[in-house]
Amino acid sequence: MTASPDPKTAIRRMALDLGFDAVGFAPAHLDAVHGENLKRFVDEGRHGTMAWMETRQEQRASPDGLWPDANSVVVLGVNYGPPKTPAPNPPDRATISAYAQNRDYHDLVKKRLKALGRWMAAEFGCELKVFVDTAPVLEKPLAQLAGIGWQGKHTNVVSREFGPWLVLGEVFTTLELEPDPPEPDHCGRCTACLDACPTGALEPYRMDARRCISYLTIEYKGEIDPDLAASMGNRVYGCDACLAACPWTKFTRPHHEPWFAPRAELTAPRLSDLAGLDEDGFRELFRQSPVKRAGWAGMMRNVRIARKNEGLDD
Repeated sequence: MTASPDPKTAIRRMALDLGFDAVGFAPAHLDAVHGENLKRFVDEGRHGTMAWMETRQEQRASPDGLWPDANSVVVLGVNYGPPKTPAPNPPDRATISAYAQNRDYHDLVKKRLKALGRWMAAEFGCELKVFVDTAPVLEKPLAQLAGIGWQGKHTNVVSREFGPWLVLGEVFTTLELEPDPPEPDHCGRCTACLDACPTGALEPYRMDARRCISYLTIEYKGEIDPDLAASMGNRVYGCDACLAACPWTKFTRPHHEPWFAPRAELTAPRLSDLAGLDEDGFRELFRQSPVKRAGWAGMMRNVRIARKNEGLDD
């Protein structure tokens, strides 16, 4: 008789079968240093206008602060590695971050998390909650504690297997699962990501969202400081500069997920075409895309900046 696999082995196998590329196990209680780092980030105003980061800090600081019944966290990653290292498009074209050139990854990851959760509940009789940017979760420290990767100097997770191209989701569970060994930091003396940041938003292991092009083009709704705007180039949604510069991209495995296959109209859209979009046209072009988060007004602002930076408008 073949022995049944232990819960971790079974969960890992099922997660991979469902299409996840990375699976790790972390404790549901985090060291206080993570909450202290978050508090310092907010106290220094580095979160910009993202007021949601100011609230529920105690819950965000540790999984069992968000859900006291949690004993373990299954951390999962989906590879969205692009077929080639991202770089800005020609001057008359807009640049959209690699993860946003097709459908919204949240929908894909949530669907797979729910499938895994249903299976876990039926298999082990446990309680659980699933998250993909849907609650105050410190997912990057959890990913490092689960051995999926380490939080690099650009503050994003880097995997030895997939480089910096992972989107994350989590299953909080009442199951008591042995944590995997944490992934050590492999950045060494490298500063490539810091040097590549167009706006100087990064310092080692810390970032200032107020200067980050991803924040400015997606989250920020006001007028962008002219000096920062001048550094945006033709980026109208997100920025891959720090990820693309990371030497670990040489280990990137291009994804094979149809969900992430770039749509031709989003890989290098003409700035003139984007500038001509009305609100209905914006919604139609970016239907099911993460770009809808920027909103029509935000996109028009970003396009105006890009056209000016590329000498297409005064």
